[in-house]
Amino acid sequence: MSDTNRVIATSQERAGSAYNGYVMLAILVAILVFVPVFFGSGGGVALGPVIGIPFLILSVAAFIMIAVGFFMIQPNQAVVITLFGEYRGTVRKEGLQWIWPWMSKKKVSVRAHNIHSDKVKINDLRGNPIEIACNVVWRVADTAQAVFDVENYEEFVNIQIEAGLRTVGSRYPYDDMSEEDKVTLRGSADVVNTELREELNERLRVSGIIVDEAGLTHLAYAPEIAGAMLRRQQADAVIAARKKVVLGAVGMVEDALSKLSWDGVVELDNERRAAMVSNLMVVLCGDREAQPVVNAGTLYQ
Repeated sequence: MSDTNRVIATSQERAGSAYNGYVMLAILVAILVFVPVFFGSGGGVALGPVIGIPFLILSVAAFIMIAVGFFMIQPNQAVVITLFGEYRGTVRKEGLQWIWPWMSKKKVSVRAHNIHSDKVKINDLRGNPIEIACNVVWRVADTAQAVFDVENYEEFVNIQIEAGLRTVGSRYPYDDMSEEDKVTLRGSADVVNTELREELNERLRVSGIIVDEAGLTHLAYAPEIAGAMLRRQQADAVIAARKKVVLGAVGMVEDALSKLSWDGVVELDNERRAAMVSNLMVVLCGDREAQPVVNAGTLYQ
């Protein structure tokens, strides 16, 4: 049979049955009190050895059988019941419960679990090595799948978290190096976290695990390229700042020339206008304070 036609059978949780533990505890106490009193008062002698000895043996056996069948279920806890390897249901009712001693029971916590993954080194969409880690909140939704469909569901969760983190982290670039990068790991936390949660839920579906929350907690370039990327970010910041300064200076020069012309303060020809624009741009865009030069003559001398 080919892999495409192979169907993997999955377990499904169903309600199991258990007896009230407090009722069975009362029966156990009754046996513990009645048998010694009965034999101590001579009742065993009255029955004779043929009946008295088997009665004593049965009483002791019943006491042991009842004593080993108790188990306690705490809030947000479940017990998976099996009988000779066959799944017989899951008990979720809180309190003291009792089942037949030949039934096997396995406690499973259905509380929320919190895992902070280790730092994983991967390559982002552009091939840059980065370090990434996440925090995941998960819980067991189907106890039958968690116990029977995977070998160790807690270890399975840890491995799938790392695999899902690698998958999602490699789909996007670390930062927006170009205008085409609409989604990035650093700038689109909501999108990345949502996709990570969906990816983990898809991977953990076979184990009956549900991921309630997933989010990145660590994101950085790998040490071997961190210095180069820091210089690139600094250069981008400088370019962006200079661009903003130049655009602002152009607007200020334009406003100044328009104001001078509108108020009739001075009439400038094209050459004088170009000279004023050059001087104002130097003053406004320069990194140092301008040193004024007094011209005693004219622009044409």
